Amino acid sequence: MSAPLARRERDDLCDLALTLGPDAPTLCEGWDAHDLVTHLLVRERAPVSSLGNVVPALSGLTDRAMARGRERSFGVQVEQLRRPSAPLRLVPVLDRLMNTFEMVVHHEDLRRAQPGWEPRALPAADVEVLWAQLGKGAALLGRRLPVPTVVRRTDTGATTTMRKGPDPVVVSGPVLELVLFLFGRDQVRDLTFDGPPAAVERLRGADLGV
Repeated sequence: MSAPLARRERDDLCDLALTLGPDAPTLCEGWDAHDLVTHLLVRERAPVSSLGNVVPALSGLTDRAMARGRERSFGVQVEQLRRPSAPLRLVPVLDRLMNTFEMVVHHEDLRRAQPGWEPRALPAADVEVLWAQLGKGAALLGRRLPVPTVVRRTDTGATTTMRKGPDPVVVSGPVLELVLFLFGRDQVRDLTFDGPPAAVERLRGADLGV
């Protein structure tokens, strides 16, 4: 049996980070690979210090934790990230809930910031994991959407309502591309938007970055 998607994406992200080096660009504005790895470590190993990512008043706390992390060797940090923290190792389901989207999206942040990137064809089982988590996280992710929105996967035609309301925008595409769009990434492919033109414009122009 293969490892859970979150664990495999963690390993692949770490491998790619070591290959590209600490100065490699990412899709996260202002962050290089070293910043990205530091962010993941602060989030996982010092969750209180990472609250500044969601509570602006605590941004200084997070900035200081990031600065301390960047003082450490990049290689050491990557190898620390490769091994989940003790609570996540003891409760693997917690790792899947916390880190499936986190590791997939940030792996793509690193991949898609490099010249010549191409979309990945994920195994069917991994696609189903992402789709299931989209459904479970719809209420949370939908809060950032400015208009009623439905996502439709083009491989099966299945849909999930991300934000309820009349005349929703329907965003269609591969599951991974839908995930990246909902997390505010611009480097996506093969998405279509159908709905009232004004609503489509608002959705496409919204800042969904998380």
